[in-house]
Amino acid sequence: MSDCDVAVVGAGHNALVCAAYLARAGLRVHVLERRPIVGGAVVTEEHVPGFKFDLGGSAHILINHTPIVEELELERHGLEYIDLDPLFFAPFPDGSHITIWRDLDRTCESIAAVSERDAHAYRAFVRKWEPVAETFIDAFLHPPTVRRVAKSLVADSWRRSDSFLETTRNAFVGYDSVVRRSFTDPRVQAVVGWMAAQSGPPPTERLSGPLAIWHPLYHRSGMKRPRGGSGMLTQALARVIEAYGGTVTTDAAVRRILVERGRAAGVECDDGTIVTSRHVVSGAHVRTTLDLLGDHAPARFARGVKRRRIGNGFGMVVRFAMDELPDYTALPTPDATTGGDHHLALQFVCPDMDYLNAAYDDFREGRPSADPALIAMTFSKADPTLAPPGKHTLFLWGQYYPYELANGESWDDIGDREADRMLDTLAAYAPNVRDAELGRLVETPLYLERELGLLRGNVMHLEMSSDQMFFLRPALGAHRYRAPVPGLYLTGASTHPGGGIMGAAGRNASRVMLADLGLDARQ
Repeated sequence: MSDCDVAVVGAGHNALVCAAYLARAGLRVHVLERRPIVGGAVVTEEHVPGFKFDLGGSAHILINHTPIVEELELERHGLEYIDLDPLFFAPFPDGSHITIWRDLDRTCESIAAVSERDAHAYRAFVRKWEPVAETFIDAFLHPPTVRRVAKSLVADSWRRSDSFLETTRNAFVGYDSVVRRSFTDPRVQAVVGWMAAQSGPPPTERLSGPLAIWHPLYHRSGMKRPRGGSGMLTQALARVIEAYGGTVTTDAAVRRILVERGRAAGVECDDGTIVTSRHVVSGAHVRTTLDLLGDHAPARFARGVKRRRIGNGFGMVVRFAMDELPDYTALPTPDATTGGDHHLALQFVCPDMDYLNAAYDDFREGRPSADPALIAMTFSKADPTLAPPGKHTLFLWGQYYPYELANGESWDDIGDREADRMLDTLAAYAPNVRDAELGRLVETPLYLERELGLLRGNVMHLEMSSDQMFFLRPALGAHRYRAPVPGLYLTGASTHPGGGIMGAAGRNASRVMLADLGLDARQ
């Protein structure tokens, strides 16, 4: 008899979501994680005494478009979400600023202060594209098939759009073109374009237009933050698994996936521990999964996976322990210790689309962006548990940063230099941050690979370009969460719908597996 029904490789949030649904359906589940804590790239740790740092994703937006929190009753298992409003705050070099609130009217009032014309354009943009953007949600919450994608992204888009021709045109261009056509003021263009850039494709990449069309859904989903740090989501998921009789083991690095008589039959860990199972789910990077299969990987699958583009990194993040919050010259606060509402938001440093394109041009040439586009996150404003009394955390996410540097430099040597450049870039908008730093954790593309298993520093696993999405992700023949090895299933950012804190890949994979086993996914 096998040790369990399902052995799960890795404890990233998608793997945990999948395992939680499987355990809830009555399967004996064993999750094995190589790090000393569950969570993968959704984890919170203390790297400066008294300060809680996320190591990966921090803003919880996409998961709000799924039923996962309710279906798995995560609040009963310790997850407490804090609603954050406003959502985005963008200061500009001329002293102006734009605030995006969940409320559309309030947002348009803020935009009107810099451009009355674009305030009307923004309202029209949200109303026009929200019904079309909803079709993406439907596509993301189901396994990708040609029929499903055609229904969601073509038939439903046509039905919900008042101009199918315009919808089609925007789908085939880059999001740079979409925002420039939609708005006249470069500041408004930058706010929408910079959020679109978070998936990875450069602004001018063809077929990336839908990343801007998605923008109206932020007003619906809002943004949340788990009290205690981003990793509280994955901690709650682990407790769900254990509540349903599953096992979660940390410090258990999987060395290989066992295959017997052509079927996945368990895993072997680095310390020699063997866990036998009837099925295996891998939440690891698809290239890592291929390595774990070794000679048991079918040749066609191996060729397909090796052709998938991981890319040359994407971004880097620096976690700062701070004495106070950024005091923006565009919206100063009387007390930088308590701050203002805008410190609840994601704070943008990206003055216009030309600035973003220039940052990408540096990246394309194999060098860190000289003037990086940034997102500053100060979640300690909403959650004082993240820092000692009167202190704060500041997370800086920057784009674009190549994993492999053209001049041969090592990230081990230049990480702090680039972290300083990021902080100096923010200081041009909030001068007080230069003297407020108390400590830091620098997460270069190389760090992301070493610590979180994000190969070549790509937080999305594989590039999120059109030819690597939907039924083309991670490869033909493995796009519906089934690997071409019987009994082996795939989940995680390498699979549909890709990266970000959403959990849809985990939920979809569990539903496919339960359907294969003739079990009810709705238990």
